[in-house]
Amino acid sequence: MSTDSHQIQLEARVPLTAGGSRVDALASELFPDFSRSRLQGWIKSGALRLDGNSCKPKDKCFGGETLTLNATLEAAGVWAPQAMDLDIVYEDEHLLVLNKPANLVVHPGAGNADGTLLNALLHHCPGLQNIPRAGIVHRLDKDTTGLMVVAKTLQAQTDLVAQLQARTVKREYDALALGRMIAGGRVEQPIGRHPTQRTKMAVVDNGKEAITHYSIQKRFLHYTLVRCQLATGRTHQIRVHMAWLKHPLVGDQTYAGGRQLAAGLSKELRETLLAFPRQALHAAQLGLIHPAIGEPMQWHAPRPADFDALLARLKEEDSLGQ
Repeated sequence: MSTDSHQIQLEARVPLTAGGSRVDALASELFPDFSRSRLQGWIKSGALRLDGNSCKPKDKCFGGETLTLNATLEAAGVWAPQAMDLDIVYEDEHLLVLNKPANLVVHPGAGNADGTLLNALLHHCPGLQNIPRAGIVHRLDKDTTGLMVVAKTLQAQTDLVAQLQARTVKREYDALALGRMIAGGRVEQPIGRHPTQRTKMAVVDNGKEAITHYSIQKRFLHYTLVRCQLATGRTHQIRVHMAWLKHPLVGDQTYAGGRQLAAGLSKELRETLLAFPRQALHAAQLGLIHPAIGEPMQWHAPRPADFDALLARLKEEDSLGQ
């Protein structure tokens, strides 16, 4: 089981020129392997001290003091490493990028205590047990396929989270939507928990900011293949925004109103669409700045075979209808 924790003992001197700076801001500069929010938590708990004294994140330094950090970094969790085949697109000592298949939960939770991507990552790279969430910095839904990045060091995790927050990570998805869409555009609608169905997300006034850009890749008679680019990363964001546009994703049993179908389809196409086992959503492209070398990197993952087969069937239906 992954139960180890990691003890951190660090010390750094506040520069004489840093007088007037906040403790948490200086800690972020002096201990760059950790996020500012994590350092603020350690300041509040007394694990991070100024000249041996407890302090508050907003306290000011005079310059010349010593910041000492004596903290326990909890391991990824009490989860067992499990051997699974992983489609790893890229890997070095700092990060790995993988192409996630359908029907794979990313993180253990209610009803999914094991058999998740996290379990597989702990087996593939045991050192991830000392990284919170085993280095997972963003997630894909169980039945969404495609590219994910995983941090292999604390420094890489902190850097990648900061890139996600700064919206500089490029994430593009292929999505097959119900209806013939006229043009691409932008959805900027806040997303939060559905007011009555708590397992669902929804566009709600008091939700968190959510922005999705979308463009047309291919129009069929009754469906549209779109490319969606995330500016934010809310739970189920693309699925919720496309449903809000009245163009829910094919196969989305949560947001497509019970697998609604277009009118006028052949029996064969109706059966093909009803048999498609999940939402037609694939994380096709991922771009970011490498956290160690500072260079831009980009990866592409082709759509899975069943997704492409569905597109081929739609193309065939269109040719028969013309």
